[in-house]
Amino acid sequence: MTNITYYGHSSFMVKIDGVKLLFDPFITGNDLASDIDITTINPDFILLSHGHQDHILDAETIAKQSNAPIISNFEIVNWYGDKGIENGVPMNHGGTVDCDGVKVKMTNAVHTSSFPDGSYAGQPAGFVVSGKEQSFYYSGDTALHYDMKLIGEEAHIDFAFLCLGDHFTMGIDDAAKAAKFVGTKEVIGMHFDTFPPISIEHENASKTFKDVGLNLKLPNIGEEFNL
Repeated sequence: MTNITYYGHSSFMVKIDGVKLLFDPFITGNDLASDIDITTINPDFILLSHGHQDHILDAETIAKQSNAPIISNFEIVNWYGDKGIENGVPMNHGGTVDCDGVKVKMTNAVHTSSFPDGSYAGQPAGFVVSGKEQSFYYSGDTALHYDMKLIGEEAHIDFAFLCLGDHFTMGIDDAAKAAKFVGTKEVIGMHFDTFPPISIEHENASKTFKDVGLNLKLPNIGEEFNL
């Protein structure tokens, strides 16, 4: 069983096989997550899908307080290296790294990526994380794309974190298709409600997934749950 805590937007702490992985920490800039105290967040590894501010804002602070390595593409890890975070793990699409026994593979994502200062942040990505008993997919910010079918062919995906706010990423209908592509029935929604353009109707989203035989969880910020 995997333990998950939602920090808002696309930020999750996932504890799998005893290893704590923090994804895309954007917390202090999110008014909806004002009750989250980032000084209490101490992951073993920090995974960044791309360089946009709403996915990396608190990565530097949390990395320095926890000494957790940042895992991301070559450009992002080097960018943080210039900020004094020198234990990062650079990788790229198709590559796999070992996080204390948990395997993390970088997958394709269809999006853009730049740092808050406008400089190039490499190509955006998602991640497939494989533990001893469970595997999951974290899509990052992405449109629906056919490469997701390869994920389902190469790994058994027990659950998936999928963006579904539309406007900047795929929306609800495409996220349901993405779940079918990767071969899972269990979906945790992300990248919704933070800003007006990505607000969703929760009942409609849940019904859309239920109608095609899928389970959608829309977690509350600060909620901890197990899958």
